[in-house]
Amino acid sequence: MTLKTNDLTPRIGTEILADKQALLSGEHAAKIRELLEQRGVLVFPQVNFTDEEQVAFTNTLGTFAPEHDGEIIYKVTLDTKVNAKADYLRGSWYWHIDGTMNKVPILASILSAKVLSPTGGDTDFCNTYAAYDDLSDEGKAEIETLRVMHSAWNTLFYYDPEPDPRLLRGMMAIGDQELPLVWKHRSGRKSLVIGATARHVIGMEDKKSCELLVRLRDWATQPQFSYRHKWTVGDTVIWDNTGTMHRATPYDPNAGRRLHRTKLQGEEAFS
Repeated sequence: MTLKTNDLTPRIGTEILADKQALLSGEHAAKIRELLEQRGVLVFPQVNFTDEEQVAFTNTLGTFAPEHDGEIIYKVTLDTKVNAKADYLRGSWYWHIDGTMNKVPILASILSAKVLSPTGGDTDFCNTYAAYDDLSDEGKAEIETLRVMHSAWNTLFYYDPEPDPRLLRGMMAIGDQELPLVWKHRSGRKSLVIGATARHVIGMEDKKSCELLVRLRDWATQPQFSYRHKWTVGDTVIWDNTGTMHRATPYDPNAGRRLHRTKLQGEEAFS
């Protein structure tokens, strides 16, 4: 059967209308994988997966990636009674790529909406392939060989500019990672590796480094490269973590917003 699809913007985001059982059977898996790389973000409106069905669907698309503690379903919420590490998720309000502390980042995340906030809590995405493609030849040449130090602790200062020293030390213990600013994928495509973890361009003066990283973030998140998903309970969204950035729009931490995440294991190292 042919998938029914609807492009949500010209450069990123496609809605997929498919029968739940067909999705769980895996018969559309190859096409979904193809669309994921092409479009960056796929939306399955009100498919209403249970946790077990979400896990099964994830397994049709590639190798399942459990959390670091072996957890299968990760509860994305700012409610510390539901997620003991919820405060860490405050960094998700800022543009980022998941897994910049790893040599091989996750391929994709699958997120299903369970409880929503009355205000805020949308998810923004931007296409970092398209953002690179639309740079001028001079802009591409400027950054082609640059490398950037990424640090999980850098995100802390976005939402807690005067952190407790113990919290800072804990975040610093996660480590740092030097990555290319331009990811040359095995497909031949190139994308930008930027976002909240990008701390400093190696070998560049501090002010110039900061200006470049901010300028590229501002460029990549322009409307022509972006899609905002306004959640409805039951929606499932997949995004290609290797060619997009994402962020949640701010919401009341006491609102009970909760989304359930599964992940696909990475298949390609940063290079």
